[in-house]
Amino acid sequence: MYTPVPPVWGGQHRLYGAFARGINLLLALAVPTSVAAAQLPEKGEPPISEQTQLSGGVRPAGQADLTLRSADLSFAPDPATRRMTARATLVVAAKRDVAAITLDLDSNYQVRSVTLDGKPVRAERPDGRIVVARALAAGKQVTIAIAYDGTPHVAVNAPWDDGMVWSRTPDGRPWIASTTEGYGCDLLWPCLDFPTGEPEVATLHITAPKGLKAPSNGRLLGVDTLADGRTVWHWRARQPNTYAIAINIGPYEVIEGSYKSRFGNTIPLFYWHLPGEGAQARKLFDEFAPTLDFFESVIGPYPFGDEKLGVVETPHKGMEHQTINAYGNGYAKAPEGFDWLFHHEFSHEWFANQLTATNWDDYWLHEGFGSYMQPLYGQWREGDARYAVMLEAQRNQITNRAPIVRDRVLTEEEVYEPTKGGAGTDIYYKGSWTLHTLRWLIGDHAFSDSVRRVVYGRRDPKPGNFSPRYGSTREFEAIVREESGRDLSWFFDTYLRDRALPELVTTRDGDTLRLAWRTERARVFAMPVELTVDGVARRVEMPDGTATVAVPAGAHVVIDPAARILRRSVAVEEYQQWRQQQQKPR
Repeated sequence: MYTPVPPVWGGQHRLYGAFARGINLLLALAVPTSVAAAQLPEKGEPPISEQTQLSGGVRPAGQADLTLRSADLSFAPDPATRRMTARATLVVAAKRDVAAITLDLDSNYQVRSVTLDGKPVRAERPDGRIVVARALAAGKQVTIAIAYDGTPHVAVNAPWDDGMVWSRTPDGRPWIASTTEGYGCDLLWPCLDFPTGEPEVATLHITAPKGLKAPSNGRLLGVDTLADGRTVWHWRARQPNTYAIAINIGPYEVIEGSYKSRFGNTIPLFYWHLPGEGAQARKLFDEFAPTLDFFESVIGPYPFGDEKLGVVETPHKGMEHQTINAYGNGYAKAPEGFDWLFHHEFSHEWFANQLTATNWDDYWLHEGFGSYMQPLYGQWREGDARYAVMLEAQRNQITNRAPIVRDRVLTEEEVYEPTKGGAGTDIYYKGSWTLHTLRWLIGDHAFSDSVRRVVYGRRDPKPGNFSPRYGSTREFEAIVREESGRDLSWFFDTYLRDRALPELVTTRDGDTLRLAWRTERARVFAMPVELTVDGVARRVEMPDGTATVAVPAGAHVVIDPAARILRRSVAVEEYQQWRQQQQKPR
């Protein structure tokens, strides 16, 4: 459904004001150009403080009462020095009276100047923050401009930890990327480092070395060429996720096209890839249109169709950078016939970028939904067998070390890192299986309407009638209750707030089969169960969590033959323990 379109690169779309571009050109020219190789920071350098490493969590006094109306950000990273010169102009508004303006910014940057509504002001630099001791009344806003530079933290193993990635292409040219989901946006820019800190609009200006390109978020406004051959790329994105703002620089070639949506709008498609990858890059690009059609048919309109569907090849695995998803899967092949990593990151355009968790405690709304979309796509493409196979692969990775929702304000790492008490990858796989079970329990219609409402805030999304929004687990539960007509608190409390999975205890005595659900914390778990008796299927309701079923003595009984229900499996636990033993050094 896509059709190729002519390239638009080379300086068209000169929409950004000359005055603002002039500031950015001066900024770009200020970048130092040489440093001894021995001085270059390596992975993990310069170290960041515990404060900078925190993203989300309980905020300092007054900060949660601030919002960003806009963020105008200039980045001039220099691969020769691994330093960056930058400038941020933020329009900050107060929802309630605040005594000071507090922003987050890594202390590895030196703040050179701060102005408030054009007037120089003094700013404090407590660890990992910028504090301007100026009161701001509820409903008022100010423009704060910050010039800063320094050596950004180099990621150790992006994207699992964060920072800059300074790499080289096979032919030796600079290849640069940033990731900030775990440690937060303050690794790059002075921000409100919590999920609801999204700017309403972000305008980006990224300086690239001569011969390189800098694809980024949103729509391209224009490209300026400096006297020394470097280029400044101007982009604008509406309401980007705080950690979605990304730097990508490399000798990219671009494949372009357009997609005629089932909702009537035309969506630009772009894939920036390294040179010499033409055939395999085209194969990945060919996945864009059918994947987009899947999401639009089962969820709803692509949220950023007025900007683009963009993907960029990166020297790290991948990340859901809004409209410029990072891809580093090496064009891996899989039996399901599509690239799971491209698909997973693209799913986050709905589940992270359109719907953003209000608190990292709701992280599973990003990753659980995003993970469930891969087997659901397998089912959409090939049917139930593919769906079952892909779900089974996820099931074997559920560890049940910690609940995936704890109903309190948490940092990203408190949710993601098992060493900090987090659920780890269970927010992906247990979240996915929770949705699989919920879909069977309430039916496709109620499930689809519930998902659509939590993503768009309405049942009838169409291009132009919705905006990115914040959502929570409790809101999703309330929506499911309304759409299904059932109070399912027992379901969500068991799967999301208990560590252990529900266990179905079965006893058989002659012609009587007894079923009873056991949960980690005592509650009635009213999950019905399907079973077959000598091949004949039946559904057993368990409103009080128990049931007694008459079956002929000696009949062959299979419980939950289609694997509808996420429940404890001793076989899976033993398999996981065996795998751990196999992986230990001998």
